[in-house]
Amino acid sequence: MEPLSLPLDYAAIERILPHRYPFLLVDRITEFEVDKRIVGIKNVSLNERYLTRRPRQRPVLPPTILTEAVAQVGAILILSKPENREKLIYIVGIERVRYRRPARPGDVVHIEVNVKRLRSRMGQLHGVAKTDGGIALDGRMTFALGPAQ
Repeated sequence: MEPLSLPLDYAAIERILPHRYPFLLVDRITEFEVDKRIVGIKNVSLNERYLTRRPRQRPVLPPTILTEAVAQVGAILILSKPENREKLIYIVGIERVRYRRPARPGDVVHIEVNVKRLRSRMGQLHGVAKTDGGIALDGRMTFALGPAQ
């Protein structure tokens, strides 16, 4: 597998993650430090099927989908290592996640994930999702690595 060159586009992300449209929620990776941090972009568009729509209110990206986008950015950080390329990542815990403001169509969500603890098969990540209006989400996620089926 070739080394990563930034920015990673949608096709490069598909080579790392097993997710595909409409469940691949990361559009681009702009920064990457091995075993330390990663920054990704999620563009929220009006035609996304999972937007929450209520009468007389602007649609919003559900917090669970935003949480999944943060988890996918973290998964790219872990799965991009050569020794992890043939493995699957499982989120085994989500702790202290706070939803601070909604992400709406037209927003560009900048997702930064930092490694808090990293072992050979488990670890903990801290993620922050920001829009122009400020922090939309922050929290910790614990993951485990397993063999691909």
